[in-house]
Amino acid sequence: MSSGKILVAQGGGPTAVINQSLAGVVLEARRMQQVTRVYGALHGVRGIVDEDFVDLGQETSANLELVAATPSSALGSTRDKPDIPYCQEIFKVLQAHEIGHFFYIGGNDSSDTVRIVSEEAAKAGYALRCVHIPKTIDNDLVGSDHTPGFPSAARFVAQAFAGANLDNASLPGVYVGVVMGRHAGFLTAAAALGRKFPDDGPHLIYLPERVFVLEQFLADVKAVYERYGRCVVAVSEGIHDASGAAIATLLSKEVERDAHGNVQLSGTGALADLLCDEIKSKLGIKRVRGDTFGYLQRSFLGCVSDVDQREAREVAEKAVQFAMWGGRDGSVAIQRSGDYAVNYALLALSDVAGKTRVMEDEFISASGTDVTDAFRLYLRPLLGSGMPDAFRLRPARVDKILNK
Repeated sequence: MSSGKILVAQGGGPTAVINQSLAGVVLEARRMQQVTRVYGALHGVRGIVDEDFVDLGQETSANLELVAATPSSALGSTRDKPDIPYCQEIFKVLQAHEIGHFFYIGGNDSSDTVRIVSEEAAKAGYALRCVHIPKTIDNDLVGSDHTPGFPSAARFVAQAFAGANLDNASLPGVYVGVVMGRHAGFLTAAAALGRKFPDDGPHLIYLPERVFVLEQFLADVKAVYERYGRCVVAVSEGIHDASGAAIATLLSKEVERDAHGNVQLSGTGALADLLCDEIKSKLGIKRVRGDTFGYLQRSFLGCVSDVDQREAREVAEKAVQFAMWGGRDGSVAIQRSGDYAVNYALLALSDVAGKTRVMEDEFISASGTDVTDAFRLYLRPLLGSGMPDAFRLRPARVDKILNK
């Protein structure tokens, strides 16, 4: 019989709706008669090892709802990527505090942490239910139709490119926007949903699912520029050459790496600047501008999908229900049905942990520089209601007198 104490933590990059999941765990757990305490670990697994806990049972429901509607990780997060010894330390703390249910809100690495902790508990014969609650703007969790956090970030990207396109149409040139996504291009692809008219940007979309060839990129930009007199480009930070080497590392003289040894792609404007330099020097186009969306995509206040908010709450509620009533560990997955509705399933942790989903071929155009109608149909309902729209003048030309 599991203890009545619950521990919840948040890991990885913040999102606009991760606190909906936090509130979902706390509020649903407090409805359960067998629950005696609901603790939160500050800064993810690091907070667990340091025994840095807060009693979420003392939060009012009203304040939890206010926090739920606030982006970013209310408990704080971590980039620690636990190995087996690290997870053994986590398990020791859970044992010491007599935790009976462990909920970890996060992405791929977080699901792997939950898997290892679950296995340690099983080996020790300790009654511990471990459930992974999905979260990632990359939308790259295996087994889910989509992942909480992605729809709101996609909404931001679509709106940002719609705005960049309007700016570029007013003052023509080349604009390059670099979007998060090391291995999966879903978020970059969302830029396509910012189009309204046939000649709207982004005119070119480059995803990590396809090999990036610099010479072909320059030829593509040149062709679009000659056709429209301007060009808007969406580029994933994870674009790479045929060998798998990140383009950012090939063009840059200095390479920054994160704590895990990965090339630092987010939070740096290097790729946008480097691609812009190539366009200026090789194509001779003078007005070339680049932006790196960086952290703006993750927790942008006031640009949240109502669908994403609802589902982020529901995955957490279902996680508690699965843990309390299902009697098994797992990772909660969103499954689409009908025109647009969702169901929730509990997948085996081994089926999700450490695996990465990438964009399916059916979502990517034959040219490799755009998305298909199938992707647009997939993404549109996730963006939620109230998407802003852009319009144009219908100019009635006046005959020239001096410059006929």
